[in-house]
Amino acid sequence: MIKFGTGGWRAIIGEDYIKDNVVLVAQAVANMMIEENVTEEGLVVGYDRRFLSDRSAMWVCEVMAGNGIPVQIINKISPTPLIMYYAKTHGNHYGMAITASHNPAEYNGIKIFTLGGRDATEEVTGKVEAIIEKLSKEDVKVMEYDEALASGLVKEINPFNDYIDTILGMLNVSAIRERGLKVLVDPMFGVSKNSLQALLISCRCEVDVIHDRHDTTFGGRLPSPSAVTLARLTNMVVEKKYDIGIGTDGDADRLGIIDEKGNFIHPNDIMALLYYYLLKYKGWSGPVVRNIATTHLLDAIAEKFGQKCYEVPVGFKHISAKMEETDAVIGGESSGGLTIRGHIKGKDGIFAAGLLVEMMCVTGKRLAEMLDEIHEQFGDYVMIEGDYRFSHAKKDELVELLFTERKLPTFNIPVAKVSYEDGCKVYFENGGWIIARFSGTEPLIRVFTEMSTKEEAEAISQVMLEFLGL
Repeated sequence: MIKFGTGGWRAIIGEDYIKDNVVLVAQAVANMMIEENVTEEGLVVGYDRRFLSDRSAMWVCEVMAGNGIPVQIINKISPTPLIMYYAKTHGNHYGMAITASHNPAEYNGIKIFTLGGRDATEEVTGKVEAIIEKLSKEDVKVMEYDEALASGLVKEINPFNDYIDTILGMLNVSAIRERGLKVLVDPMFGVSKNSLQALLISCRCEVDVIHDRHDTTFGGRLPSPSAVTLARLTNMVVEKKYDIGIGTDGDADRLGIIDEKGNFIHPNDIMALLYYYLLKYKGWSGPVVRNIATTHLLDAIAEKFGQKCYEVPVGFKHISAKMEETDAVIGGESSGGLTIRGHIKGKDGIFAAGLLVEMMCVTGKRLAEMLDEIHEQFGDYVMIEGDYRFSHAKKDELVELLFTERKLPTFNIPVAKVSYEDGCKVYFENGGWIIARFSGTEPLIRVFTEMSTKEEAEAISQVMLEFLGL
């Protein structure tokens, strides 16, 4: 079964992620493009450093060429936002990134993009799934890669310089150059090294890099930036007196930040910092979009500046769509992905890192100082979160309890309302909240809780976990 979740199709290599399935996805997209009569601009495809990613990109090219569809392949490892940027600027109706993003090393997958370089909607991925169900191996049309290259149906491209120049054009480069920050980068064995180095060195930052070799096991770590996975980055930032440490996930669409004191800056705080900075210091105006599991501090900042915060389901396609609808300044999620108005329609950890560096240089303030400024005005918002695996039987039990019977535990604080738009989210009268929702990319249930203190958040979370039997 090939099923797309919030971040595309992801599967374990050698089980469901095999060549036969990769080419079925490619053939389904080819059929869809032919049916929609959008083959002229072709399809753009790029790939990350995971095992089989480069080969998978070639397989996609061979299927597209076999169907007479031109395809542009980025001829080196590519951050996902670079692929989205190319699709946006060159009018491709469809694009693909071969990546499993921040999933464990045993996974690989495919993200599909649509016109404008945005994440495919459920309608699009549902259509792909429906086509796949009717396909067999015999339906897959293939032209050998070298033949397709010689015929011109496959074209190797490298839009790296255009992408970096575009980001530089959106940053206050002169302010960054005046400060000369010392920056340590951790690509987490992923694809961000060249992009971040080019961007930051162009701004005259002093840049060092760790964990940049090609390692398909990601050094034995989960390629997702967190306080735990960025431990070495944290230690080195403090020891070598860097101004900031920047970590990115496997395909560089998410980031994690370490301040000069070695504190991990939660993605919620990164979103709050950038929204506050754009409104107060750059004079921008407009709403903010966050997903249902992201801090309500953004709501408070929006209200202070006479703006609105929009809540959407998990999945960046919902964020980018709502941003476009409302002309929002910024949109993002608590897992570390964000974008701003005027940039690509998806997450970009490289651009976000550049904007944070700009913020430090324009304001002359350290990250901790900026966060203190925010929390002095808006109070404390403390989130705790956990991921819990389950058996098939347990999942059925949880679905029945939460979404069929819609039962809830008895909390010791008044409940304002409950939403089932995406998972089960309980809003409390004191402004806090808790949500339990199934992951769209892994067999997990995720529980997020936000209150004004860590103790309150832990207590509310424990009530929910005991109720769910986790």
